[in-house]
Amino acid sequence: MNSIKKTNVLLFSSLLILVAVILIAADHIDAPGIRLADGGDARADIADFYAYEGANPDNTVFATTVQGLQMPGADASFDEDILIEINIDNDGDMVEDMVIQAIPRNGTMYFFGPYAPSNTGLNSVIDETTSLRGEVVISTGATANTATANGISYFAGLREDPFFFDFDRFSQVIRGQVVPEGFNRNGTDTFDGTNVLAVVIEVPNSLLGGTFSHPAGTNVEVFNAWVETKRKQ
Repeated sequence: MNSIKKTNVLLFSSLLILVAVILIAADHIDAPGIRLADGGDARADIADFYAYEGANPDNTVFATTVQGLQMPGADASFDEDILIEINIDNDGDMVEDMVIQAIPRNGTMYFFGPYAPSNTGLNSVIDETTSLRGEVVISTGATANTATANGISYFAGLREDPFFFDFDRFSQVIRGQVVPEGFNRNGTDTFDGTNVLAVVIEVPNSLLGGTFSHPAGTNVEVFNAWVETKRKQ
């Protein structure tokens, strides 16, 4: 399989790499319990998580990538024993009030939510009775399969890693080798040409629950969001 170009990362509105995003996490195969050197399982590794306003300002797009650093032609697939869960905190207590869950089965990604979970924290249960359910055929090539149900749009599949990271410059910064005037030449994207498995969901804000005032006192209403992967026990 060829590298899936960034021009195909778009879902519903615009390129993932070009929109204004709130980067919640950026991490590639170095989280505790994930590192291969420690005997971890990279199939549960979260590479990045993005949340941003959709082309329709009444919608929010959530995008998470897993299993980073896949080379073109690599046989990458979602693990059917791993649940991807987006958590939404509506009141600022850092406990999820709403969840959106995604689980793969036989080439299709199934989605549940957003809904209020019966369990919070480390253990999750999928409520298959929720009315907000959707599914989409997992994309394995350049053509993006998308689906819509209940006003929610879905994508799951291979894409080129949208996150820009210059590992050489990062290493120089860590070693204290940054020159006073900074780096004068353009950076090099270490992740360029590598693939990730992406899950992207665009949700009407009316389905996400409430908001709370930004702690900085900016008169902006916000909610917290984070993503987890959880292996079936």
